[in-house]
Amino acid sequence: MSDISRAREMFTRRILDGEGKTTGSERQAAFNNTDGAGPGHSLIDEVAKKANRIMDEVAKKANRIMDEDIAAAKASGLSEDQIFELVICAAVGQATRQYEAGIAALRQTVGEV
Repeated sequence: MSDISRAREMFTRRILDGEGKTTGSERQAAFNNTDGAGPGHSLIDEVAKKANRIMDEVAKKANRIMDEDIAAAKASGLSEDQIFELVICAAVGQATRQYEAGIAALRQTVGEV
């Protein structure tokens, strides 16, 4: 594993498993861009459902996030720290999916599949 791969893995583990104001399940759901409703997830509550909209925006259209979106997340009961953590997880999750898709395409192109 290269140094950058190890650093990326450590960073991801830190944001998903480290201490925070949100639960690991909430951060994982933001990272995966899911609402956490799948089997084994127990995080779904009204706050998480409302916050899910902004996490989806971060993953798909981050340039369209407005102050009003953050205000809506705050109004749903999330603190600024919680919003920050979930936004970071959503952004890193989306970047990870794009990175992995790019690496897979590159490997397929050079015949490493």
